[in-house]
Amino acid sequence: MRELLGFAQRAGVVAASGIAIVACAPGEAPPASVESAPMATPATAAPAAAEPERWVVHGPATTFVADFLYDCPVVVDNWRPGAVALATATDGTQIRVPAETMFEQGIGPMSVDLYNECTGITPADSSGVNPEAAPIIEVDADGEVISGYIVADNYYELYVNGTLVSVDNTPYTPFNSSIVRFRVNRPYTLAFKLVDWDEHMGLGMELFPQGPESDRMESGDPWFLGDAGLIVRLSDGTVTGDHWKAQSFSISPLDSPDDVIERDGIHDTSAFGRINRGFTRPTCAAESGDVTGNARLFPELAYLPNDCYAVHYPIPDGWEGPAFDDSAWPQAFEYLDAEVSTPRGLPAYFRYTDLFEDASFIWTSSLVLDNLVIARHTVE
Repeated sequence: MRELLGFAQRAGVVAASGIAIVACAPGEAPPASVESAPMATPATAAPAAAEPERWVVHGPATTFVADFLYDCPVVVDNWRPGAVALATATDGTQIRVPAETMFEQGIGPMSVDLYNECTGITPADSSGVNPEAAPIIEVDADGEVISGYIVADNYYELYVNGTLVSVDNTPYTPFNSSIVRFRVNRPYTLAFKLVDWDEHMGLGMELFPQGPESDRMESGDPWFLGDAGLIVRLSDGTVTGDHWKAQSFSISPLDSPDDVIERDGIHDTSAFGRINRGFTRPTCAAESGDVTGNARLFPELAYLPNDCYAVHYPIPDGWEGPAFDDSAWPQAFEYLDAEVSTPRGLPAYFRYTDLFEDASFIWTSSLVLDNLVIARHTVE
């Protein structure tokens, strides 16, 4: 079953008209009193041969199914709740944005913190890090124990040979990093689902800066084009780099769906740039109106009208496992540390750069527009 449709079908929450907000705990079904509209699914839509290869959404998603996925137990700068909504494509298909995640469903194992302000785990440097803090997740009973470190902006799920090994315990912000351990035989395949969260739901834009110390009611960009990134280093020497594969499945904000050039298995938007600096900002965001007062806060921010588009692609079945054929996918792109963040913005990484020796931040060809990405690599 296609992932972009599957969770929306199970949740069964679509507003018949207007906006509906439904607060659901992870894994909890919405109240029976919420009206449901017909949902396009593989069982009710056109035959598989006629299934579209992509879906186009115009404007923000305003049918909320989860307003706050994560509530930080302490006051920290740059905390964001991480909402989930349903976007309606031009053909009527309902798409869960920014993504369907195991975190929302309450399915783990949840990640163990290398750095996380919300849990108070913030070692000053790598000498205070204990890699054995993470339990060993068994993939193969007679395998080798592999440990490692992960930083993902914003959210990740890691599968090893199709087994779910780690689910990011903080879906949006503050930025965190994780320790992972698993037992597996070689060769093994790493598969990451990666999500760059947003506040203009489904359109890849956020309010920046954010947090108690940012004076967000008076300053900052309420139409900020968020960026992303993944960096990993494992104890057997495995590191992220351009030898990985990375494919995009949700792209926004766009002035037109035609801005995505589809060629040779690539969803290409590189004509606009790859990183925030020097990026050609879409007109739909560049010409958006000033935002003042409470409208600068979530969830009011998510309702602001705009003329932006998003393009979504169905995630193929079996992407988590070693048998999946990713040969047609593009290679990952490497990014410099400074292109991803700064020591002030991402201490979850910059305090421990020695733990990520020889690894590079990776993503697709656009660190700005590609908001849902699958990254894969097989370790021989």
